[in-house]
Amino acid sequence: MANFTMVTEFLLLSSPDGWNMSFLYFTVYPLMYVGALLGNLLIITITTADHTLHTPMYFFLRNLSILDMCFVSITVPNTCVNYLTGNRVISVAGCASQIFLVIFCAYVEIMFLSIMAWDRYVAICQPLQYPIIMNPQFCVRMTLSSLLSGLMYAGVHTGNTFRLSFCQSNVVHQFFCDVPSLLRLSCSDITSNMVLLFVSTIIVGGGSFGIIIMSYIHIFSTVLKVPNKAPGKAFSTCIPHILVVSIFLSSSIGVYLRPSANSDTLQHMLLSAVYTMVPPFLNPLIYSLRNKQVKDAVRRVIQRQLFSRK
Repeated sequence: MANFTMVTEFLLLSSPDGWNMSFLYFTVYPLMYVGALLGNLLIITITTADHTLHTPMYFFLRNLSILDMCFVSITVPNTCVNYLTGNRVISVAGCASQIFLVIFCAYVEIMFLSIMAWDRYVAICQPLQYPIIMNPQFCVRMTLSSLLSGLMYAGVHTGNTFRLSFCQSNVVHQFFCDVPSLLRLSCSDITSNMVLLFVSTIIVGGGSFGIIIMSYIHIFSTVLKVPNKAPGKAFSTCIPHILVVSIFLSSSIGVYLRPSANSDTLQHMLLSAVYTMVPPFLNPLIYSLRNKQVKDAVRRVIQRQLFSRK
């Protein structure tokens, strides 16, 4: 039998050979992280404090903001600290936890985005049935279903990855632990892992994207049929949402569906940074700066605070 050493810890790769990533780790990543935290915290505060925003749409938006704060906190702070201190070591348990949390947050993120697109479809295309369909019980059930199915989805992929044997190299070609990078280090047969990864990504990503696109197609066709109604508002809200979903899905699919042994390290790391950081950073901008209701609510909350101090 060939000699090999079982892996007891992993070493994260801060940057590919020949590339200096200091600019990203000291400026871009921290700025995006702080921006994502502040933007999502603002949405959570406003949608909680202002009673006019206690609607299904803003219920899911608040949950999405909480999720985004968790999502961006899983990888960015640890990555920046590791790069600053030079400590690249992560335990097997820590690596498994990171994989589980990243997959869980990514899954629930796309579920929430799909539900929010469906919510807009019902509000615009079936306004009379909106209170009946999007009732509080339905909203809570959809949220719990997304969270519970996300736990199962993440658990299956994490368990299926760590049932493999890892030997020889322990260098993870990524700034955080993810499934494709670990599959490159395995000395076991990874065929079933690749099939599961491919099928589940296509079903979840493709199904969610199909729901979102079909919802917006119906929204656009309904708005265009209404006489004397400018479609600009619907387009200005829906198109940025579609762009964020497209960026999220294309980057995550690019990471998880490319053959891991042949993937370019730098491209793999940049695509991973996009799907873990860009949606949490852009979502608050789309739903606050471009949303008159949210801006009015911010104004009301600030005025209330000022008057209460007087």
